[in-house]
Amino acid sequence: MKAIQAAATRWRDRLLLQEDLNFLLTNRIPRIAVSRWMGRFSRIESPLLARLAIAVWRLFTELDLSDAKHSRFRSLHDCFIRELKPGARPLAPEPGALVSPCDAIVGACGRVEAGRLYQAKGFPYRIEDLFGDAARAAPYRDGSFVTLRLTSAMYHRFHAPADLRIEHVTHIAGDTWNVNPIALKRIERLFCRNERAALHARLADGRPIALVPVAAILVSSLRLHALDLLLHTGYAGPHELPCDASYAKGQEMGWFQHGSTIIVFLPPGLALRVASGQRLRMGQLLAS
Repeated sequence: MKAIQAAATRWRDRLLLQEDLNFLLTNRIPRIAVSRWMGRFSRIESPLLARLAIAVWRLFTELDLSDAKHSRFRSLHDCFIRELKPGARPLAPEPGALVSPCDAIVGACGRVEAGRLYQAKGFPYRIEDLFGDAARAAPYRDGSFVTLRLTSAMYHRFHAPADLRIEHVTHIAGDTWNVNPIALKRIERLFCRNERAALHARLADGRPIALVPVAAILVSSLRLHALDLLLHTGYAGPHELPCDASYAKGQEMGWFQHGSTIIVFLPPGLALRVASGQRLRMGQLLAS
């Protein structure tokens, strides 16, 4: 028994050391400056440089380009925001299904209880702090939420989870902390600290739905087709952006430039059909 306990202790200590190193390397650096540099570097148009950068990228991630529409890229940025082959992401056929807007790993999810939700176990935050406006957060105070984390190797475009109309976008300036599980267990209210945008929309039946894309380290911008706008840490335009854009389920809405998180908020009456830790592809069943 003592030998088993000692082995368990050594394993735990190694894990904590790896987590400490990951946290230091991805957070205790000038995050915004590094993110802006990465944004500029990724746009350098050189097929050779792109191939070399992608080769290095593959050493650290499970990058799979087999379903990409193109096999060659002019820049690293082109690979980040790659399109997929037609039919690569079929939509869930269930009647009334809301689908995942992106490829992702499901993080914290469940009920919003009296305006409070969680980024990780023991780390709550207030929905109005995320939205930056209590009135716009009100429809979801007793609804449900699901956190969808996009890793750097994943497909980075996001799509409409249902037929909907975007009515308003709020841009909220902030930091670029890493949003991986290690950081979420250490930084309180992390999503409320980071650069983000709140997309306020309505489903075809009039019920509200919101998507909140949250930026992270190395993610310098978010492209929204509805506004033909690039939101980023240096954005100096208006932050309250009226919008009137309709999307069919599965239609592309925009993209991240590297990898990040989208938090989806649903009003009462819609039930989540996913669980924490589940891997999703865009178009798979999310709620009904």
